[in-house]
Amino acid sequence: MPTRLKRPPFWRPLALTVTLLGFQGYLGYSAISGQFGIASREEIRADIEVLQDRSSALQAEIDAFRHRVSLMNPRHLDPDIVVERARALLNMSHPDDMLVMVSPTNGQPISGQFVELTDDELRSIIEADSIL
Repeated sequence: MPTRLKRPPFWRPLALTVTLLGFQGYLGYSAISGQFGIASREEIRADIEVLQDRSSALQAEIDAFRHRVSLMNPRHLDPDIVVERARALLNMSHPDDMLVMVSPTNGQPISGQFVELTDDELRSIIEADSIL
C-alpha cells in the first residue's frame, strides 16, 4: 500500500503574511494621520491653548465674583460700596457729584430740554429704578 504525503497548502502562510502586513500598514497609517497621530498633534496643541485661555478667562471671572462677594461680607463691608449702593437705591447724590440723566427707554443721555411727564410716566420710571 503506497503512502502519499500531502503537501501543506501554500495559501495559508501567504494569507497570514498578507493579513499581518495589512494590520501593520493600518497601524502605521493611524500613527501618522489618525485622530491622535503625528499629523494631528498640532491641532490638539492648538485646542489645548484655546481651552487654557478660556479656562483662565473663566477663572478671572470667578475671582472677580469672589471679590465682589467678599466685599458684601457683613463683617468687612467696604464703605464706598455701601455708600454707592445706598445712593443708587435712594436716588440721592452729594452736591459735588456730576449727574447725567439717562432716558430709561433708549439709555441715551437726556438733553437740556425739559419735558413734562405725566404721573403714569413718572411712576413707571420710579418703579423701573426701584427694581435695579
